[in-house]
Amino acid sequence: MSRPQSQAEYLARLVPPSVAGINRRSLLAGAAGTGALLGTGLLAGCGDDSGSGGSSKDVSLGSNQSDPKPKDVLVKVTDGFKTSSGVQVAVNTVDHNTFQENINNYLQGKPDDVFTWFAGYRMRFFAQKGLASDISDVWGKLSGYSDAFKKASTGDDGKQYFVPATYYPWAVFYRKSVWQQYGYQVPKTITEFTDLGARMKKDGLIPIAFADKDGWPAMGTFDILNLRINGYQFHIDLMAGKEAWTSDKVKKVFDTWAGLLPLHQPDSLGRTWQEAAQSLQQKKSGMYLLGLFVGQQFSNEEQSDLDFFTFPEIDPAIGAKALDAPIDGYMMARKPKNEDNARKLLEYFGGKDAADITVKNDPATLVANTSADVSGYTALQKKAAELVGSATEIAQFLDRDTRPDFASTVIIPALQQFIKNPKDIGGLTSSIENQKKSIFTD
Repeated sequence: MSRPQSQAEYLARLVPPSVAGINRRSLLAGAAGTGALLGTGLLAGCGDDSGSGGSSKDVSLGSNQSDPKPKDVLVKVTDGFKTSSGVQVAVNTVDHNTFQENINNYLQGKPDDVFTWFAGYRMRFFAQKGLASDISDVWGKLSGYSDAFKKASTGDDGKQYFVPATYYPWAVFYRKSVWQQYGYQVPKTITEFTDLGARMKKDGLIPIAFADKDGWPAMGTFDILNLRINGYQFHIDLMAGKEAWTSDKVKKVFDTWAGLLPLHQPDSLGRTWQEAAQSLQQKKSGMYLLGLFVGQQFSNEEQSDLDFFTFPEIDPAIGAKALDAPIDGYMMARKPKNEDNARKLLEYFGGKDAADITVKNDPATLVANTSADVSGYTALQKKAAELVGSATEIAQFLDRDTRPDFASTVIIPALQQFIKNPKDIGGLTSSIENQKKSIFTD
């Protein structure tokens, strides 16, 4: 199948055949047929478009927290809400990637009252398209958030559409016991990093655990290399379609990455991030560039053996202070079935009690609310919070800092093609740029 040539075509392809007769180009404009969409079946919500009705004692939540640890934490948080409010939360959990890939249909059809999502461009995109509700009134009741978190929750119209819950930095993780065994030292420059990788190879380790079966993990590698080589502003402008992918700056990113690929775990396109993390957990790999959530693959006893360092400097003029630190949280559907309860749930999610429950039960994330009791943070969490606090610039992650259709239909296949064949950088960047132009001008 050819690649979509516009945002409308991208969205149209997500519409199931059963509703193919609807005028797809009018979907995001709120056409009359929109309410007929039910998603793919894998992501069919529990709400409706009425904006009223339903039991006063329930609220529905669409969740992408499908991995065991975050799923269990969400159960505990929603149980806390039920105890404090008497309102039952019906959680509709869907595989994380499936949730993301089908989010457009989901929001245009019968979404749950509240749904998990991300800060950044992807939040503003759905707010601007009228697929999420203004929750500025909820923000009027929240406390414990910095201006930065409020800004990350604000749409292009100045209103709030998102409640931050957790965040986590991307860094290079390793097991302290392995590094102590071989006498490894944290690299400060890219030369030291590659030399360390070569030494790990000689010691019989896979230098860098790597996986990209799901399409998004490789984005983290592109992000950090672009941030280190070209700086934060260029990276953000590139994501916004303001810079050319055919520029020498972007080609240098891919060229640098190509030089690092021999240090990466082979056959990455057939491996999930969890499987790559297990190679680190099993002491088969020496390093892994991923988010703090990598800790979900380690037992409680192993948590103290996990450590990290920020990706090293490539250009001294740019340094190593910028990083990805994505923010996860919640939004409200455009017409929730139980709007009052939805707003109550969002207020709870943004409060101290929910943050305290998260701290007690998840050592692989950080809570956004500064009023939370973080005395229970592990040493790794404390270090992660310090890393984010010392960052000069923070990106939200590639697929959150650009248009969702561009990330899904262009960048994912492009990066996977690069991993397969890193030699044709010119052809790759030309293809990305050509497709970018058609999408960003749509």
